[in-house]
Amino acid sequence: MNIQIREYKDSDIQEMNRIWNRVVDDGVAFPQEDDLTEETGRGFFAGQTYTAVAEDTDTGKVLGLYILHPNNVGRCGHICNASYAVDADVRGFHIGEKLVSDCLVQAKAYDYLVLQFNAVVATNVHARHLYERLGFTQLGTIPGGFRMKDGHYEDICPYYFDLRTLH
Repeated sequence: MNIQIREYKDSDIQEMNRIWNRVVDDGVAFPQEDDLTEETGRGFFAGQTYTAVAEDTDTGKVLGLYILHPNNVGRCGHICNASYAVDADVRGFHIGEKLVSDCLVQAKAYDYLVLQFNAVVATNVHARHLYERLGFTQLGTIPGGFRMKDGHYEDICPYYFDLRTLH
């Protein structure tokens, strides 16, 4: 696979919705509970500061995506947040790492100073290891901060990355 991270196009929406909705339906990583439709997905992805896809340039297939947006407003508007989704069929090929790395560059380009993740589920060990390997710092643990699809609660681990350290 030759993976390119690029800004999404309207023609990507159907595949982006499919990938996003699968993560939502899994109920173990994203806080959302409702699937995106073609209409809501179009508005959702367009409403972000930046939305990108991971494309296999050999096939043109969208394999993953991320959204980047403010974490807060006003005096905290310099802090951004992001979410990542990789097609379940291609996990393990470092697509998530490419998405996160590109997101850091884009966040800095949009003049954000910090990228913060509010709700990384403690049991999402692959994501946590990736973030730590890329230099994110865990802020602590919020006991029972995430309600899993089956109804039990797991801890969440907020993380941040100081974008001023990127060169």
